Amino acid sequence: MKRYCLALDLVDDPNLIAEYEAYHQNGWPEIKLSITEAGILDMEIYRFSNRLFMIMETQNDFSFEKKADMDAANPKVKEWEELMWKYQQALPLARPGEKWVLMKNIFKLNNREI
Repeated sequence: MKRYCLALDLVDDPNLIAEYEAYHQNGWPEIKLSITEAGILDMEIYRFSNRLFMIMETQNDFSFEKKADMDAANPKVKEWEELMWKYQQALPLARPGEKWVLMKNIFKLNNREI
């Protein structure tokens, strides 16, 4: 299993943030299916103010490229992603068109090894 952590900002508007959270609390079944079919086993999104932090645990053979190809071929995922851009904004150092930015792990404590 692999773990990835990603970050993204939301538009800093309380009403839009509330709408965004409501969409995710009542997620579209097609989106959940696309996530699991891509090899993502577990996904959580946390929010602080307008900053989002996502944790994904995936199968060992998961690839962001494969997920992007699957998403590009799925009309419902494309509809979802276009809708979400109303609420999302790229991080300051993100590349053009990049949404979620992969974060670098700089520390890990594993008490199970002690």
